[in-house]
Amino acid sequence: MLDRIDRSIIKELEDNARVTLTELSSRVGLSKTPCQIRMRRLESDGYILGYRAQVDHRKMGAHHIAFVQVTLSDTRSTALKAFNKAVTQIHEVEQCHMIAGDFDYLLKIRTGDMDSYRTVLGEKISTLPHVKQTSTFVVMESVKD
Repeated sequence: MLDRIDRSIIKELEDNARVTLTELSSRVGLSKTPCQIRMRRLESDGYILGYRAQVDHRKMGAHHIAFVQVTLSDTRSTALKAFNKAVTQIHEVEQCHMIAGDFDYLLKIRTGDMDSYRTVLGEKISTLPHVKQTSTFVVMESVKD
């Protein structure tokens, strides 16, 4: 069970994973050793899964974002497993969520431009197991990432 300090540690690390242990312990009101012990426990217990760099995708040439609604032709367990396994292999798929609604999955796709996106859609996403239909929504501006 997480207490207030555990939650504070997680929040601080979400805001800046490169914060020093000294600064983190000061912000959450602990000395360094207990803070470090809690961090290690949060990691080993699976609350903290890892640390990532926040990347400027425009500078990296991957600033085109599209969301794709995917409807499957089969939603039995084996079909879902096949889709789930295959979609993780597509580098351009940044996020994949199973949805309760009029479609089955919502994908966030990041590419360099519309031409690249069309290739990913036609040659990768549309060929995933059991894909029946897709609908695309192109991002015009990212307000909050």
